[in-house]
Amino acid sequence: MTMFKHILLPTDGSELSMRAVRQGAKLAKLLGARVHAFHAIPAFHTFTYVTELLEATREEYNAQAVSRAERYLATVRDIAKAEGVACDSSHIVCDDPYEAIVDEAQKRGCDLIVMASHGRRGAKAVLLGSETLKVLTHSKVPVLVYR
Repeated sequence: MTMFKHILLPTDGSELSMRAVRQGAKLAKLLGARVHAFHAIPAFHTFTYVTELLEATREEYNAQAVSRAERYLATVRDIAKAEGVACDSSHIVCDDPYEAIVDEAQKRGCDLIVMASHGRRGAKAVLLGSETLKVLTHSKVPVLVYR
């Protein structure tokens, strides 16, 4: 009996994130599991009083962000396909990527999350935070961290 059958592979498109995706896809192949690729699109925020500029900028941002998300997810689907692993994918616009990752794992019935850690330490870790650490802290689903 396989311990993990459905693995969530969140990606931010970075090289380290894609290396974690590759390892997650290899693990899925070894376990006979399927994967779900996921990208959390940061929500658009700006401060302006010119509503015409705000709307045009928001539309441009959203179009570019969705296009970028689709590229990232297509890459993950290609990696999974090369490993012979079933893969579906989704993206969502959100303010807190870690919450979106935790929610997506539960919503999709995933039993493992495989994600990268950028290894920030010291002041960078405090200032920038760590989505991986937040996922580890809040997820009820096991998390495998790739570094």
